[in-house]
Order: sequence, then C-alpha cells, then structure tokens
Amino acid sequence: MSLIEATGLALLRRLDPETAHGLALRALETGLVPLPAPVSSPRLRISVAGLDLPNPVGLAAGIDKNATALRGLSCVGFGFVELGAATPRPQYGNTRPRLFRLREDRAVINRFGFNNDGVAAIQARLAARPKGLIAGLNLGANKDSADRAADFAEVLRLCGAHLDFATVNVSSPNTEALRDLQGPEALAALLTGVMQARAELARKIPVFLKIAPDLSDAELGAIAEVALAARLDGIIATNTTTARQGLKSASAGEKGGLSGAPLFEMSTRVLAKLSHLTAGKLSLIGVGGVGNAEQAYAKLRAGACAVQLYTALVYDGLSLVSRINEGLLDLLDRDGFTTLSEAIGTDRTRWL
Repeated sequence: MSLIEATGLALLRRLDPETAHGLALRALETGLVPLPAPVSSPRLRISVAGLDLPNPVGLAAGIDKNATALRGLSCVGFGFVELGAATPRPQYGNTRPRLFRLREDRAVINRFGFNNDGVAAIQARLAARPKGLIAGLNLGANKDSADRAADFAEVLRLCGAHLDFATVNVSSPNTEALRDLQGPEALAALLTGVMQARAELARKIPVFLKIAPDLSDAELGAIAEVALAARLDGIIATNTTTARQGLKSASAGEKGGLSGAPLFEMSTRVLAKLSHLTAGKLSLIGVGGVGNAEQAYAKLRAGACAVQLYTALVYDGLSLVSRINEGLLDLLDRDGFTTLSEAIGTDRTRWL
C-alpha cells in the first residue's frame, strides 16, 4: 500500500462510514484515486459460467450500487465487477445511520435496505460503461412491491442488454421477509420468472443466485436442487450474516448484515458444501471475509471458480486487488499448479 493510499484511508476512517463511502466512490468516479497497476498473467485467467475472466478477483455488489464509478473500477484490476442491487423504482432504503465499521473485528455491519437510484438511471449508466469491463448487476425488489418476484425479472429485462451477468439477490437481511424467497417453492417460482426474462434477451447472459450463510444443511440441499432444476449458471456464496458470535467492537449489536473477516469460515464452509452438492454442475463464486491472497486461495480450493471482495477494501484499499492476484501466483508456484483452474476444489473436504 502506498503512502498516499494509506493516508487517504486514514482520513476516510475519521468520517461517518456512509459519508466516507460516498466520497470514495466520487473520487473513484472523477479519477482522484491513485490506482494500482493491475496484475496480468495467463495463469490467472479463468472461465466462470462462460465468462472469460482475466483474473478471479471480483468486486462484490453493494459498493457501487448505482453504477456511477464504472470508469474508475475498470482501471483497478478486478477480473469482474458486480453492481447494485437495483430495484425497479428508486428507493431511499433504511434510515441513517445504516453503516457501521467494526475495526477491532475488521468487519462492517450494514442495513442499507436496497437504497438505489432505480433501474432507469442505472440502465443509462450501464449502457455507457467502459469497453472491456466485465460487469454484472445484482437484481433486487422494492420493499413495498406487491410482487417482489416480478421485480427481479423486470430489472433483468430492462438492463440485461448491457450486462455480462446478473445475480438474483434473495439473501439480504435488510429488506423484510426477503430471505423467505430462499424457500424451495418461492425460489423456484421466482427463478422461473427470471429465467423467462433472460430468454427474452437478445444475448444470453449467465444468471447467478446469491444466498445467505445462515442456512442449514437441509436448506442448502434444497437450494442446490432448485438452482439445478432452474438451470442457473451458478451460485454466489455468500451474502452477509445475522450472526454476531465472538465480536469485539462497540457496534457489534447493531442490526443488519455482518461482512468481513468474521464471515470467512462460515461462508467458506457453505461454499464447500455447495461444491459437494452440485458436483461441478454450477459455477460457484466465493465471497465473505476475503482479505488476502491466502483466503482467496482457500475459497478457490474449497470449490469456488472466482471470489469477490467488499469489506476488506475498506481497511486495505484498492491496491489489495493487485496484492491478492500477485499472491495467488506465488501460491500456485508453491503448490505446483500451472494454472488457477487446476487448484479449484482441491481442498474442499477440509471444509465439509
């Protein structure tokens, strides 16, 4: 990490977390952020649900909800980025404060509640995205919608022409009863509508499902069955957790979804179980607590084809992306793998 980046992060941490988030995005949008040199190697290239990624390190949804910083994000060195969540109509989300740093735990709690500018504004920005940026959109539903399942399909219909992939998000804990859509019957009905919307697009794009980490083995098994039956392309494991065990920070009791370092083991176990349940029939993306190359590598060896970051960027800055990719090359050398794909799933049983 450069001195400029370290100083910038220190200054941002003195501000209210949501204000700091907004300023960081604005700086990225306007080119005021010093960007690290991307790491490029054919050994890091990976195919995920038909997407040819230059490296496996992606940006998780929630950082750039409104697709306002696409130009800056295209220069950071991510293998892919996920934007949103987007809902059909604009919504403010939950009242502030709704974002909390847990420094002692290297974690964050958020209860944003799908705050975003709405699909029309986001669609226009996606239409003008930089060439070469592999971008997807997290699909959401308005909290006051009469038909939340239909909202997901509507967002995909409107934005699908400008996307490389889409993610069905039924796992945010911050919209009342949203996680109820993870039940087998409700999920099957929702995915039927989403896949029909995809069929109407001129260009077929992969559709992923993002799930919660707070699921029993039986619930995971049911979700895997529904995902396979719906012919989804993959699963993103996982979203934030409502668990609070072992936290040290003063804000640990805040309501919302917990992300960051405390989520690593829980989310990686869910990932490994899904890898076992789906037996290579679905692409898996591991997210939750990735803060260094060793943790990214662990998720890949547990069964992920790629990983995503969010909270670690708050503490370690955008240069973390390059550091992880450099570290992955070293780890491949250490273990005698020529390419990244050779390492996927090779340590899954340790997490089962």
